[in-house]
Order: sequence, then C-alpha cells, then structure tokens
Amino acid sequence: MGKATGVVVMGVSGCGKSSLGMALAEAEGWPFLEGDTLHPPANIARMRAGQPLSDADRAPWLAAIADWMAPRLGKGHSVVAACSALRRRYRDRLRQAGPVRFVYLQVPRGELERRLRDRVHFMPPSLLDSQLATLEEPGPDEDALTLTPGPPAAMLARIRQWLAVSRAA
Repeated sequence: MGKATGVVVMGVSGCGKSSLGMALAEAEGWPFLEGDTLHPPANIARMRAGQPLSDADRAPWLAAIADWMAPRLGKGHSVVAACSALRRRYRDRLRQAGPVRFVYLQVPRGELERRLRDRVHFMPPSLLDSQLATLEEPGPDEDALTLTPGPPAAMLARIRQWLAVSRAA
C-alpha cells in the first residue's frame, strides 16, 4: 500500500465536485465525505437565504472536514472529500489534516449557471457571483490538478493517473 493521501475535489458550487469525488472514492475503494453534510445549520440557513458565507462562517466547517480526514490519514487510509476550498487559506487549513492534494474543477460560468438552475440544493444560483469572487485558484506551488469539463470517465482516469505518478515517486 502506498502513502495515504487526502484528495479534496474542489471548486465553486455546481462544478461537479460531489459526483467526481464519489466516483474517485468508489474507483479507489476509499471513504468519501460530502463536505456539505458538515456545514453547521446556521451556514445552511444563511445560504438558503441567499447570504454568502464569511471566512468566520466557514472556519468550523473547514475544521470539521479536516477533523474527518486527519484520523483516517493518520492511520494510513486515503480519503476523498468534496469541498469548495475556495481560498488558499481554506486549503491550508485542510492540509493540516495530513498529506492532502486538490483536484480543482474549473468550469465556465455559463455552464455553472446552467447546472445550478437544474439542481436542487440549499445554495441558490444567486450565490454564484460571491463564490466566484471568493475563489482563489490553486497556485503553481500547491499540490493541485486543474481539470476542465469533459467526459466523466476521462476526468476520473486523469485524476487516477495523477495520483499514481505521485505514489510511484
């Protein structure tokens, strides 16, 4: 068995992080966390009301995701989580859980708008602007793979190839 890795599939709402994260977890046989399930009720109420979350609102949520990953990574078990991880400091917080890598799903605005209109979720499409304004794309010094939309099987294969190369190193 290789080194345990946390993979966070990240991006703004509607980018497909949950679907791709679940597919990756299933393909690898790793546990999956839908990060939205750890939002405090107050955060969900704010988003339902069309109010963007602040850094302070996100702090306990990010801590809960890191707290879910840390013991599993500490025991040598790889994991996958879906989390927006919009800012570098949010990703830095998640990295405190252990060796964490990021898959950033970079989806054009028009496609995001379409996806948000077509789904049932507590975050309304009206919050897309605030998420895009908050987004800090992963920098070249971060351990991240950027993917644009494509066939899900091809996207999954690309992630698995990226992970395999790092395991072999």
